[in-house]
Amino acid sequence: MPKGKKAKGKKVAPAPAVVKKQEAKKVVNPLFEKRPKNFGIGQDIQPKRDLTRFVKWPRYIRLQRQRAILYKRLKVPPAINQFTQALDRQTATQLLKLAHKYRPETKQEKKQRLLARAEKKAAGKGDVPTKRPPVLRAGWVEEGLHLSAKSRLSAQMKL
Repeated sequence: MPKGKKAKGKKVAPAPAVVKKQEAKKVVNPLFEKRPKNFGIGQDIQPKRDLTRFVKWPRYIRLQRQRAILYKRLKVPPAINQFTQALDRQTATQLLKLAHKYRPETKQEKKQRLLARAEKKAAGKGDVPTKRPPVLRAGWVEEGLHLSAKSRLSAQMKL
């Protein structure tokens, strides 16, 4: 509502007066002319409006806003979306070197380990079960908890 405009209510009919009092007439100065304001269309300055939608924004701002909207609207499958949060190259190489140390043993390594155990047993030194080397297990948290419950967990990491 523009400044100076007041809400108009319904006028109530005056109570019927038995005797009407004579009102004193106010003295009006003829030099001051009454000019009531008309707030209709074209009679007053329109209020300030938010024109940000009609601004010609720079290209880079338009692009980044459109990109943000597309990313919000676009449904990306989780299998693909996981690559938006990849490690940087240096950290990734360190992680992969660490994971390489704890990779599962190959068939040849297992065969050598069991052959060495069999030779010791054949030599009569007693059968001492060889422990499996610690292995990095990839997977979900539930799988890691399951492994730790079996006390087989040495190192767990979700890759």
